[in-house]
Amino acid sequence: MAVAHKSAISVGLIYIPVDLFKTTRDISISFNQLCKDTHQRVRYKKYCPSCNKEVKTDDIIKGYEFEKDRYVTITEEELEKIKTKKDKTIHVLHFAKMEDVDSIYFEKNYYVVPHTGGEKAFELFRQALLTEEKVAIAKTVIGTNESLIVLYPTDDGIIAKMLYYQEEIQEIPKLQAKVELDENELMMAKTLISSMTKEFDISAYHDEYQERLREAIQKKIEGQEIVDVDENRPDNVIDFMDALKKTIEMNKNNPFAGTA
Repeated sequence: MAVAHKSAISVGLIYIPVDLFKTTRDISISFNQLCKDTHQRVRYKKYCPSCNKEVKTDDIIKGYEFEKDRYVTITEEELEKIKTKKDKTIHVLHFAKMEDVDSIYFEKNYYVVPHTGGEKAFELFRQALLTEEKVAIAKTVIGTNESLIVLYPTDDGIIAKMLYYQEEIQEIPKLQAKVELDENELMMAKTLISSMTKEFDISAYHDEYQERLREAIQKKIEGQEIVDVDENRPDNVIDFMDALKKTIEMNKNNPFAGTA
């Protein structure tokens, strides 16, 4: 597994060299874009209209457009110069309770793995967080962005949870009118939730659409036609209570339903 980012956790004078590794991998099927006439793969080239030529990666620099068609350029060396020592580490700002961090701010996760020789300091940090039931709120610069991070202790290690900033979160759309609920409808909705409640086990779920997609691709390879597999057609149920009752009845045979 490739290292996504090399850094170090810093808490005051404490310094723990670590690497960040992605916690997830993409397993979805990807498609290439083809010319519909020749079925040849469409290629994309980096092209400079002024030079009238294809531009190689080594010939490309960063530029910021401060006015229309006017740019100021900046090199990788200049970007490094504006980083402070703190920017180059995952510097802890303070500690907090995990429940104080709303999950809407979570962007993505990384495994935090200590370098050789830093295992004891790392383990001391992890166990202290776990025992106190706290997380560390930290910052670091990755690329050209300063990332806000939650260092979350687990039984096996530490997860770095990257956060969105407050200004990146959009306000929830406002409801246009207040909705009055019928007590019987609410009771029936609670019954539905109760009838479908069971212990969560992530291994029980998988991407069923990807499986059907792979099967469809294999059929096309073998020269077969893809047929409609959706045999369940929704009933035109208008009455909400009737819909709740039918849903509860339907879920009696649902393998994911049950009492926790």
